[in-house]
Amino acid sequence: MRTKAVATAALLVLGLTACGAEIAPKESATSSAHYPVTVENCGQRLTFAQKPARVVTNDVNITELMLSLGLADRMAGYVMPDDKGKIDQVAWKDGYQQTKWLSEQRITKEIALDAKADLVFAGWHYGFDEGTGVTPQAFKALGVDSYVLSESCRSGRGTERGVMDPLEALYTDLANLGAIFDVKDRSDKLIADFKARIAAVPPPERRPSVFLYDSGQDKPYTAGKFAAANEIIAKAGGSNIMGDLADTWVTAGWEGVVERDPEVIVINDYATPGAEEKRRFLKSFPPLAGVSAIRNDRIFVMDYVDLVESPRNPAAVGALAAYLRTVPPR
Repeated sequence: MRTKAVATAALLVLGLTACGAEIAPKESATSSAHYPVTVENCGQRLTFAQKPARVVTNDVNITELMLSLGLADRMAGYVMPDDKGKIDQVAWKDGYQQTKWLSEQRITKEIALDAKADLVFAGWHYGFDEGTGVTPQAFKALGVDSYVLSESCRSGRGTERGVMDPLEALYTDLANLGAIFDVKDRSDKLIADFKARIAAVPPPERRPSVFLYDSGQDKPYTAGKFAAANEIIAKAGGSNIMGDLADTWVTAGWEGVVERDPEVIVINDYATPGAEEKRRFLKSFPPLAGVSAIRNDRIFVMDYVDLVESPRNPAAVGALAAYLRTVPPR
């Protein structure tokens, strides 16, 4: 999640009361009785006086959290690089047609204000970034509150991210969205379905070791303990060799990869370079020549949106599990 994907790969932000926002549609008496509603997000309590009506989301995974709950009609639009693609392959593809693609670049304060957002949904390194000045605090100063993607919650130790198991982060955000938008029946059903699908994945006879390769040649960018990819690997029956790193997406060292000798390498496919170029690099990189995954050509490619917190995670667990079952004992 480097290059332009990094700019859109981190925190979900929900704005509450943007200045100048258009008047929300009239709510029914039943819906109005639901409010105010308070949820906890990354250790903060957020209170919504009414159902947000003009949400701006950042990145494909965050956008699809909204669409999976049928909330396209509550969105002012989404920000997402065009290299995230493949949006025509998901069950909620029609939702993309019901809202507006605001930008193929990174989210900015101007984009949110131009869209008259009353909620910005993003995450740390999924749009929120002190370096660009795009933060929940900056939106609050403009009259727009934020909701942060739970996978990207900061731990309080510098900029380290991750405060809960990654799939728990997915269920937490779905439950919070269900409360915020008064669609608890939908969120409860989706959470139950996701848990059932993951529980139905056959348990492994053993756990092949897996290295998640995102990007980087001098040093690899990979998935630590709190990245969604770590739990996807675990639920699929593998063992993430970098699962002891207490962060989400993090830079590691090639020495550690060689020492831990993964049996499988999973490539995170997005942006440039593409998956085939990453594969060629890994197979030609001299320090990796003796690594089991390279010697046996066990390289599995997955899409970016499969490997970050998103409603595609259950399907990703199933796909990776099927591949790991083909890996013979050492």
